[in-house]
Amino acid sequence: MAPRSKPKPGEPSSSDAAAPLLPERCIDHKNKNIRKEKWRELRLQKNKEKREARKKRQKVREELGKDAPPVLQPHTIETLRIPDVTTVQPDDLETQQADRLDEFGGYFGREAAPRVLLTAGDFPSPKTRDFMKELALVIPNTEVRLRNFSSVKKTARVAAAKGYTDLIFINEDKSKKVMANGLLHVHLPDGPSALYRLSNVKLSAEMRRIKEFTHHRPEVVLNNFTTMLGHRVGRMLASLFHFDPEFKGRRVMTLHNQRDYIFFRHHRYEFKNEKKCALRELGPRFTLKLRSLQKGTFDSKTGEYEWIRKRHEMEDSRRKFHL
Repeated sequence: MAPRSKPKPGEPSSSDAAAPLLPERCIDHKNKNIRKEKWRELRLQKNKEKREARKKRQKVREELGKDAPPVLQPHTIETLRIPDVTTVQPDDLETQQADRLDEFGGYFGREAAPRVLLTAGDFPSPKTRDFMKELALVIPNTEVRLRNFSSVKKTARVAAAKGYTDLIFINEDKSKKVMANGLLHVHLPDGPSALYRLSNVKLSAEMRRIKEFTHHRPEVVLNNFTTMLGHRVGRMLASLFHFDPEFKGRRVMTLHNQRDYIFFRHHRYEFKNEKKCALRELGPRFTLKLRSLQKGTFDSKTGEYEWIRKRHEMEDSRRKFHL
C-alpha cells in the first residue's frame, strides 16, 4: 500500500475537503459562547464592508451620471416567477370593455355608493367583536349586525333586499381558540363570493392608534394584482370603499399582493416638506389568502366555482402564483 502523501502548503487536506465549510468552523475556540460572540463580530464586520462597498458604488454612479452601468437586481421568487398567460396589460382594451360590463361596473361608474353589512358567527369572541368594530371604522358606510342563527343564504337575501351592496362574514375556530381565521366576502345581489383564509390579525388598540381614526373616505391602493383572477379579486376588494376619496383626511388603504398573500395596511400620510412624506400606520392589519371564488352568492353544496385552490395541483412550484 502506497504511503499517504502530505498536502502541499496552501492545499486543503482530505479531512478539510470532507468537512462542510461552515462559518463557525473558521472560528477555533473551545468555548461555545466565545465562538458565537466572535461569529457575531465577524458578521457585523462583513455587513459593514458591504455597506461601504455599496456607498462606493453609489458614489461612482453619481460621478459617471448617464454613463453609469445599470443597477443589477437580485434574484427573488417574484423576479423568477413563472409567466402566466392570463396576465392583464394596463392598456388592454378588451379588459377595459369587460370591466364596464361586470358586477362592479356600476360602482366604478359612480352610479352607486357601497353599503356594507358586517357580521360573524353566533356568540363571537371578544377579540372578534373588537376586530369587527375596527373594520367598521376603517371601511366607510359599514354596519355591524348580529347573525341571529341565520344561514349565509338567508342573510345575503335579506341584506340584498335592504339595499346592502356587500356582505362580510368573519369566521373563527372556537375549537382551536383562534380569534378569526376566515373571511367570506359576498357581493350583492348576484355575487360573486370570495372565501379567504384570515391570519396575522393585529388590532389598532394593540398598536395604540385607535384614537387617531377619522371619518374621511380613504384612498385605496392595489398592488401586484396582475392576472385576470387577481384583477377581478382586486376590483371586488376595491368595491368595499367609496370611489371618491376625501384627500383632506390623508388616509390610505393598501391591499398589497405578494406570492398570493394579500396584505391589508391602513396608513395616514404626513407631508414633512415639499420632497418628503412620512407614513404613520393606524391599523388594523391582517393577511388574506384566497381559497375560492364562486359565482353568485355563497353556496357550499351546489355553487359553481370560478376558481378554487387545490393544494396538491396548484402548489407544485414555489414560483407559480395565481393573483
